[in-house]
Amino acid sequence: MRNRFVLFALQVLVAVVLIAIWHFGSTVKVSIPALSPKPFYPLDPFFFSTPMAVFERTFKDFYTGVIWYHLGITLLETLLAFAIGALGGVLVGFWFARKALIAAVFDPYVKMANALPRVVLAPIFALWLGLGIWSKVALGVTLVFFIVFFNVYQGVKEVSPTLLANARMLGMSERQLMRNVFWPSALTWMFSSLHTAVGFALVGAVVGEYLGSAAGLGYRIHQAEGVFDVTGVFSGMLVLAIFVIIIDTVVSAIENRLLVWRPAPATQA
Repeated sequence: MRNRFVLFALQVLVAVVLIAIWHFGSTVKVSIPALSPKPFYPLDPFFFSTPMAVFERTFKDFYTGVIWYHLGITLLETLLAFAIGALGGVLVGFWFARKALIAAVFDPYVKMANALPRVVLAPIFALWLGLGIWSKVALGVTLVFFIVFFNVYQGVKEVSPTLLANARMLGMSERQLMRNVFWPSALTWMFSSLHTAVGFALVGAVVGEYLGSAAGLGYRIHQAEGVFDVTGVFSGMLVLAIFVIIIDTVVSAIENRLLVWRPAPATQA
């Protein structure tokens, strides 16, 4: 418990230091004759805004309720992309890992699909699915799927041959092997990928909204950017950051619940 508190305190300290640097850089002028004959802001507020302005804008957006609708749209798109992409990645990853011939046949096609730049797909999805939420969900799914797929595939392939041989010698059926051998082996890899996939699901939703949408946080950021409202852009980014942390915390709670058998990490003296 003490180590957890110290870790949290250090994490907060990093945030405080970064915000302090931002605050002083955007509100306190410095004089460096070698760079400029006049005093200047190291972080010009026109380009970087100020922490207080960003916090005030964010609080105002939540207090007035302006942001709730847009946040709800982005949240729905993110959760759908995360759920569909993760489920598809888990199922296909298990299937490929257990069917060597299938994996060998589709291997070049999976690699080609994974190599495609996802941003290029956004306009295509908008053309196919319209400017509603499903084009953003589709983009998010393409980002999440491959992250989860490769991790689950590798997790199943990493099962010890000795352990597998012993389980079969004891008479385990394929269903029992899946439940007691392959699934526990893949869980650690899967949750490792889910922490990354959360951020990519949100990226897919926001990029899709940014390129073409009538609602969502990406739409608000695009609007603010169009009128050089740097405070609005940073406010949207702050909301996105908080949003990701909350979802990642939920994923961590589920991970700790399902992986209770995992030994606790060793702590340094």
